[in-house]
Amino acid sequence: MQTIFSYLQDMSIYVVACVILLGILIFVHELGHFLVARWCGVRVEVFSLGFGRKIWKKTVGDTTYCVSMIPLGGYVKMFGEQPGAEIPAAERAHSFTHKTVWQRIAIVLAGPLMNLFFAAVIFAVVAMVGQERRSPVLGDVDAASIAGQAGFRSGDRVLAVDGQETTTFDDVSDIMDERIGRTLSFKVAHADGRESEINAAVASEHNPNPLSLRSTVGHIEGFSTASRASIVGVPRNSPLWALGLRTGDRIMQVGARSVSRYRELPAAFQNDGAAPVEIKVERYEEGRKPEQLSFTLPAEIAKGGFQALRLESPELYLARVVAQSPAQEAGLKPGDRLTSVDGKPVSQWSDVLKNVGAFSPEKNETMTVEFVRDGEARSVQLKPQMTSQVNAYGGEDRRFTIGIMTWMVGAPPDVITVRTLNPVKALVAGAQQSWEFSVITVLSFVRLFNGDISHKTVGGLLSIGQAAGETMKLGIGKFLTMMAIISVNLFVLNLLPVPVLDGGHLVFYTIEVIKGSPLSLKKIEIAQQVGLLLLMGLMVFALFNDVTRIFFQRL
Repeated sequence: MQTIFSYLQDMSIYVVACVILLGILIFVHELGHFLVARWCGVRVEVFSLGFGRKIWKKTVGDTTYCVSMIPLGGYVKMFGEQPGAEIPAAERAHSFTHKTVWQRIAIVLAGPLMNLFFAAVIFAVVAMVGQERRSPVLGDVDAASIAGQAGFRSGDRVLAVDGQETTTFDDVSDIMDERIGRTLSFKVAHADGRESEINAAVASEHNPNPLSLRSTVGHIEGFSTASRASIVGVPRNSPLWALGLRTGDRIMQVGARSVSRYRELPAAFQNDGAAPVEIKVERYEEGRKPEQLSFTLPAEIAKGGFQALRLESPELYLARVVAQSPAQEAGLKPGDRLTSVDGKPVSQWSDVLKNVGAFSPEKNETMTVEFVRDGEARSVQLKPQMTSQVNAYGGEDRRFTIGIMTWMVGAPPDVITVRTLNPVKALVAGAQQSWEFSVITVLSFVRLFNGDISHKTVGGLLSIGQAAGETMKLGIGKFLTMMAIISVNLFVLNLLPVPVLDGGHLVFYTIEVIKGSPLSLKKIEIAQQVGLLLLMGLMVFALFNDVTRIFFQRL
């Protein structure tokens, strides 16, 4: 029942957010057409906020302004906009069709450009309000990694690189990208308050992001903001098991100390043993809100510190086993702790992925997975299956999987709020961001057609609604940023050379400029019918992706 209620609650937020976002953006788009049409002397008969039945209207001059029942956008109806319409000679001065080709181009182009301008303004507002950026604070640094061997430690703050001050981690990354192959000097502040200079060579790494113009990025192994969350694995021999703590619980507080990362737990459990210690945790169950729990650790156990608790990293514990997967059919269950895969011991999740991915059906029919359940060592035989999955960058990876998911979860990185208080600088930054997202959007179409980005990433109204709803939950800044990004997408999408879109009309007018006369009405009608079929096909395809991703993945 709680799952259904949570689902309905999410849906209501998504609907409201989608109506607000698309309503504003489409209204802004039509406002562009309206303003330039009036400037060119075209009579605008109707300017409607929304579609369908009119619930309010008022006529001012030649234009009827109205509010309609369906609040998704709006439309502008211009006098004489239908090709081939019979327009009296006396009225042709106010007819869209009878304007010069350059005026028609300006009117059509105004809608997309308004979306681009609006995005720049939103980005500028967000820049002035403040944007969250990753602080230049390192996450979990493995001592055996190149970064660890160079002297970096978990929690180090990068103050400067080669004498250049760094405010965000993006600043650090940009410098590394520009100086690949060089040894850089990093000024860092350690967690104990000391400052030091660390020299490290920046290697070249393939950029996995297909929407970036950079083919390679600067890389130092182990140098990142990634940290493991304070989720724990609790074996049966742990004193906390007897108290009720379970694998997958996230420890939020130990005594008076708040924790969010796994690496903070040893220090948090340092205790002189003089008094019991209260532990507050969050427990997660699929389809339910996190449950807040509290446990009291007796003083005689607390004095032994973190080592005495026998807690483990949760990454080798199974959080979920996919239905009808090789793992489920073999008998693996949530809570099982993996010990070896295909005869090779595993100590971290990357070992599991590597061993499963290396499965060769030509050499072996099955692989052996060893694990511990309820303190007892067990093993199963299973056959991995080749699957296709969309990665974080939109690309499609094909690899062997067995249908298991780990309890390992990343902790949010430290963030800093960056503000641009100068309105002019904010607008310049907004224009720059609009241009960058325009390039990314164009690249996404290019990469989609050449296969670098999976067709499964194509989303429609449901995806927009979900994204709008999730960002609305996070605050007005995130929601406005999403609105600006969608506005840029509308700018690019409407300029595609597809009949029925603004870009298709611009193609017709460009041909008219070149040949000196407009295309025949019959050719325009045929082109628009083809364009409408293409657009409807894309909408159906996007809806199919949305339904598959949102609803079927929930089940």
